[in-house]
Amino acid sequence: MPKTLHPRLRVGLGLLASAGACLIFVVAIASLLPASLSPQFHIKGIPDISKTVYAAQSPIGKLSQISIDYPEDGSVFPPGITPPQFLWRDAAGKSWSIDFSFADKTPAIHIPVKAERMHVGTIDPDCVSNPDDLPKLTVQQAATWTWTPDAATWSAIQSTAAGKPVTVTITGYREGQVAFSQSRIAISTSPDPVGAPIFYRDVPLMPSTGENGVVQPLAPSTIHLIHWRIRDIRKPESHTVLKDMPTCGNCHSFSVDGKTFGMDIDGPANDKGLYAVVPVQRHMSIESKDMVHWNTDAKVGKTRVGFMSQVSPDGRYVLSTFAGPSLNLMDSYYVTNFMNYRFLQVFYPTRGILEWYNRATGLRQPLPGADDPHYVQTDGVWSHDGKYIVFARAEARDPRPPRQAQAIRANDPNETPIQYDLYRIPFNDGKGGKPERIVGASQNGMSNNFPKISPDGSWIVYVQCKNGQLMRPDSQLFIVPFNGGTPRRLRANTRLMNSWHSFSPNGRWLVFSSKARSPYTQMYLTHIDADGNDSPAILIDNTTAANRAVNIPEFVNMDSDNIDDIQVHVADAQK
Repeated sequence: MPKTLHPRLRVGLGLLASAGACLIFVVAIASLLPASLSPQFHIKGIPDISKTVYAAQSPIGKLSQISIDYPEDGSVFPPGITPPQFLWRDAAGKSWSIDFSFADKTPAIHIPVKAERMHVGTIDPDCVSNPDDLPKLTVQQAATWTWTPDAATWSAIQSTAAGKPVTVTITGYREGQVAFSQSRIAISTSPDPVGAPIFYRDVPLMPSTGENGVVQPLAPSTIHLIHWRIRDIRKPESHTVLKDMPTCGNCHSFSVDGKTFGMDIDGPANDKGLYAVVPVQRHMSIESKDMVHWNTDAKVGKTRVGFMSQVSPDGRYVLSTFAGPSLNLMDSYYVTNFMNYRFLQVFYPTRGILEWYNRATGLRQPLPGADDPHYVQTDGVWSHDGKYIVFARAEARDPRPPRQAQAIRANDPNETPIQYDLYRIPFNDGKGGKPERIVGASQNGMSNNFPKISPDGSWIVYVQCKNGQLMRPDSQLFIVPFNGGTPRRLRANTRLMNSWHSFSPNGRWLVFSSKARSPYTQMYLTHIDADGNDSPAILIDNTTAANRAVNIPEFVNMDSDNIDDIQVHVADAQK
């Protein structure tokens, strides 16, 4: 390619030269175009080029509205994210073009697109339990058209629009190039990078009936299908770092510096008795020597509840929920499983206290202020400076009162009712302190749970739902000042289940999970500014198969290639 060409023209020529390129890319004003190339480009406002595109309008003189489903108006994309798939519904148009207009004097990009119908993604054949109940499109999705810009086009749009709004106009045509429909939205690219990869669990949803007709979310024979992956949002695919575990792994967490990793691991006889805590390395191996055996001392309960264990910011401690004195596991949890994979489990503690484990001494002890047996204290998380613990608390109760009817679905009225409030206490070197209720995230007639604290200590983002916690159909994300105040529902909330959220190390992005598009949970991003305002949800594409679910996404303060693989070798026997 001649080096003397204008830089914008060179970008356009590069796009046209790419394999399969079928777009028309606006690159310069007319004076920069060689005569031999001018027929290949359309520049708005310049006569005699692509006249037919805007030559005619609907005979009725008014364009029908196109429903642009994604991205939403006001969406903010992180720099470098892979190209999004645009989604729209249009009863009038039969072909379409998309225009990207910029806030400055940069010429608009006009693209006649080759739209395709929305379709279900790739199916993992190993995760099919019922061939007659595979993922299906909704009626709305079946009527949806899709288009994804190629990487070079999207990169040009993002670089031109950095920090500035872009108007996206979709126009539908009939009868050649007669415009019949049109709608527009505004999107932008944030100057704030994501700056960290996302570590997440990738699971099949395959409920089955075990012994005595008890429903299991995942049969023991399929535990090996659980994967853990790392995703750099700038790359088109995720990297699998852990699979084929000999036992089930659950919630994981990392220290703030990304150097220490912890994960709940089901121990001998599935008693939830092990916890792995190891340094982060490119090739990690979790051995029996790395296991914390929670259940050996029996000082506080017969079984570790271990709900949402959290490694401290400096990696020295682990905070977790434990059963109260002399309690078995089933005396501390409300658990109900269903054969409907869309919401296959209800799971929340009704009794329990917070305890902290000292890695240096090997001892764990209750955290004063969060150890009252009259309450259930759970979901404990650290502030990034390690000085405070924020947790969920409710009055303790029997998880299954006598004569209680069996719930048959999520949010069934027969679930054991419990509504948590958020509290804060100082860690105080393990001495704890007096719990303070967080105003705005308590006493509001809802269940407030699963708090996450922003890295600068300004905000708490938490889940609000009618009953229980976390994985509820009605889970919504709210934000409240760290010291309490007026809560605000996040704009990023989707229509169905919003939870499992995590702040990026720079505090400007939040990753979370939702079932908005599929019963198989997917990952989304939202931008959060210094005032706690957020933007519409951005889907992270291609994180797993269409019949697998993503949960527990967590930003990790490291490079995406810091972990290449994790091997787990856990002996099924107590020390």
